[in-house]
Formats: sequence, structure tokens, C-alpha cells
Amino acid sequence: MSKKKVGVLALQGDFEAHRNALERAGAEAIEVRSAADLSGVDGLIIPGGESTTMMKLLEQEKLLEPIADFGQRKPIFGTCAGAILLACDVSNPAQKSLGLMDISIQRNGYGRQLESRIAWLHPAGFDQDLEAVFIRAPIIRRAGPAARVLATYDGDPVLVEQGRHMAATFHPELTADPRIHLMFLGKIP
Repeated sequence: MSKKKVGVLALQGDFEAHRNALERAGAEAIEVRSAADLSGVDGLIIPGGESTTMMKLLEQEKLLEPIADFGQRKPIFGTCAGAILLACDVSNPAQKSLGLMDISIQRNGYGRQLESRIAWLHPAGFDQDLEAVFIRAPIIRRAGPAARVLATYDGDPVLVEQGRHMAATFHPELTADPRIHLMFLGKIP
């Protein structure tokens, strides 16, 4: 059986940590920097970073429309800034996004860098708690009817799936636990 090929958007942010996490989970990770790179992957991770900068780079590299089209056919997993880019509604301040998930998200919802934290979550379907690293994390303020909340922190959704897509406001790639990446790999046929 061949390894699943998962692209990691490699324009800005912590893409290398996701690449390493995917490889630990048994997938082949491919850095995506152009629309042509998308043709060779079965799924895509949009990493954390700075969402405004990432959006500008997506537009500059003419990747916005190709990624939106990709998301109509194949799974995308967004973490932190990547979750912001998947949302249909972004606030604090408002910004353009891909609109692939019916979630409303508030940028830097937990505060500045000094408010970054590690928490333990109890995701649906997991038999053990999950360590979650929040760094200048956004908050999902609304999950629409098509979105399924898999984990919450302080009453707010932090891990959501909608069909083939997933969004996490934390950084699963910064721990040794492969379960979130394995969950995403399970969405890839």
C-alpha cells in the first residue's frame, strides 16, 4: 500500500513541523508553493503562522483560487492561522478567507503571545486526553450546522470537522502525539 501524499502549504508559518508530524504518522509530506504542486497531493494542511501575511502570499503566488478549488474535491486541514483561512467569517479584524468551513473565527481570541498556553483536551472519539499548544490562538465563535465540534476549550470549539475538512485553533504538530494528523489522514481516500 502506498503512502498518502499530503501537501503542506509552505509559504509562511510552521510548515516544517507539520511535514515532520505527517511523516511520523506514516504519510508522505510534500511542500506546496505553487498551484502545480497541488496536483500531486491527496490532501493539504494549511499551517499556523500569520493569517494576514499568508493571505497576501496566497494572492501574490496566485494560489487562492487553486486552493479553494482543491478544497471542493479534497480534504484540507487548517491549524491556527490555517483555521482562520478555512473559515467563512473572520473578525478582529475582518479579513478575506477561503470560506470552506461554516465557522466564524476571531483572530488572536485568547490574547497576545504572552497568553499562549498548553491545555489538555478531551476530543470526541479519543480514549485519552490530548495535549494542545495554543499560540496567539484564534477562537471559533460559531460552528454552523454542517460543522461538527470535536473538542472544546473553556466552552469554545477548538477542533472542528466539516465533511472532508478539519480546523484546529491549536498546534497539533508541536507535540509528539500523532492522533490529530492520523484523524486527518483518515479523511483522505
